[in-house]
Amino acid sequence: MRIVAGFLRSPEGQAALQRAIEETKLRDAELLVVHSMRGGERDELDEVLEYREEFEQLEASLKDEGIDYRLVEYARGNAPAEDLLQASKDHDADLIVIGIRRRSPVGKLILGSNAQDILLHADAAVLAVKAAPDA
Repeated sequence: MRIVAGFLRSPEGQAALQRAIEETKLRDAELLVVHSMRGGERDELDEVLEYREEFEQLEASLKDEGIDYRLVEYARGNAPAEDLLQASKDHDADLIVIGIRRRSPVGKLILGSNAQDILLHADAAVLAVKAAPDA
């Protein structure tokens, strides 16, 4: 079994990743963690470097967890939902774990919704996780 989760620093992203780790242990599965970057934005260089550093720290943490995992990093200019969906297809995922947050209908209309895109277009089962209210 293969479980896919995105790598985000938001409370929702961290909740999803933690749940994906728990599901991986529970099901004796392989965890695929996807980091999606737009790439090419000079003013975002500091943020990219911070993400990369945290992504490397995640690898050390996953080694300590003793689970089977792979880290995948994309900088193809796609939306995160596109990269997560493509990775789930490319790696034959059985489960995708995503973080969700409450947004107004206007917010969804203007900004779109990665979670909604994944829920509507995923070939695999999707587990939607909320962050703790105090996060």
